[in-house]
Amino acid sequence: MKRLSLTAALVLAALAPLAHADNLFTWIEAEPKSELWIDSGFATWHFDRDKDLNGNNYGLGAEYRFSGTMAATAGRFYNSDRQWSNYAGVIWQPWAIGPVRVGAALAAFDGYPHMRDGGWFPAAIPTLTYDYKRVGVNVGIIPSYKDRLYGGISVQLKIKLF
Repeated sequence: MKRLSLTAALVLAALAPLAHADNLFTWIEAEPKSELWIDSGFATWHFDRDKDLNGNNYGLGAEYRFSGTMAATAGRFYNSDRQWSNYAGVIWQPWAIGPVRVGAALAAFDGYPHMRDGGWFPAAIPTLTYDYKRVGVNVGIIPSYKDRLYGGISVQLKIKLF
């Protein structure tokens, strides 16, 4: 519970400067878009600090935003268990808090040895996104799942190609 409280405090502290913005909570329009982004791997701060988990999840991915609220995403990264993982899915973000998009990545992952013996599995990851011109950042709040997946806060940098 202490870790959850710390995570909630960190998220609230990050969003605090937006509290005085006009139209703090808004719906994002689902108008058609065509944006291609190249995504980095992830830098992850794990909730289980006592385990020897890999927080430098280097890798490469792509994100294609086809609507104001949705993007298709796929990539490969070196995961927390020091194994290669692949992912494919969509990022659905129908809301915004100020300039930050809010929603979830709904994706399939593989490569985690304690989860389905490294096979594919579905996941829903709360995701925040901030884009500024040709650069952006995705922040995922990854839930822990038993002793199979280790939760944390992951940061992914991205660059817009077009």
